[in-house]
Amino acid sequence: MKKKVNPVALEIKSVILKSGYTQSEIVDTMSADFGWSGSPSNFSRKLNEGTLRYEEAMELAQALGYEIRWEKVRGLRD
Repeated sequence: MKKKVNPVALEIKSVILKSGYTQSEIVDTMSADFGWSGSPSNFSRKLNEGTLRYEEAMELAQALGYEIRWEKVRGLRD
């Protein structure tokens, strides 16, 4: 059986690499700055299983120099 690809995990991994980090390096940073578990395999599992919490995603974005914003889509219940 073929493993299902998680597009959100791929996007996050891509942003990590574009920001000049490896997954291990960003996990070390997140551990120091936000008290995350220092386990790259734990982080990878969260990404692949889709269990990264919203708060963790916000912290990750901040550490990478990004912010997550909500924008209203025109035409949908304006």
